[in-house]
Amino acid sequence: MAGRKLKVFQAQFGFYDTVVAAQSQAAALRAWGVNQNLFASGEATVTTDHAAVAAATAHPETPLRRAVGSKDPFALEPTSLPDVPDAPKKAPDKTSAKLKPVKPAKPPADRSKLDAAEKALGALDEDRKREEADFRREAEDLEARRMAAQSGYVEARKAATSKVVDARIAFRKAGGAN
Repeated sequence: MAGRKLKVFQAQFGFYDTVVAAQSQAAALRAWGVNQNLFASGEATVTTDHAAVAAATAHPETPLRRAVGSKDPFALEPTSLPDVPDAPKKAPDKTSAKLKPVKPAKPPADRSKLDAAEKALGALDEDRKREEADFRREAEDLEARRMAAQSGYVEARKAATSKVVDARIAFRKAGGAN
């Protein structure tokens, strides 16, 4: 460490300004215990403040702190925190002083009419489902009767057509003309 000149670097961590005397930016980051490059983001810089340089070079590679905004000297353990003004006191809220009278809780509403109406609606829906099922059964029965009638018609028409053909042949053999 005696071969290179020390530079003094400064950064802010939380409520504290910190300085460290190190040979390089990487050495300063190691001394602060930081893995992120604070110099690239501008959060850490080289300082030329004479008081900071004197304090940091007296304790090389050791971070020194002081409260942000204070003029206290940098030290291993800062003795003061920044002066923060007290928050302004709020005037008492006039509306909170006058409490509105609490209305008594309403009794629960009577559900009996609603329950009865919902029950009637459910019964109506069930009746309609049964009616629709009856219609489907009747339609299936009607379709079966239609198919049977169609089959009977086809068989009867074949037989009648066959008789017409036989009669036409006999007619022509007998000398009839079409």
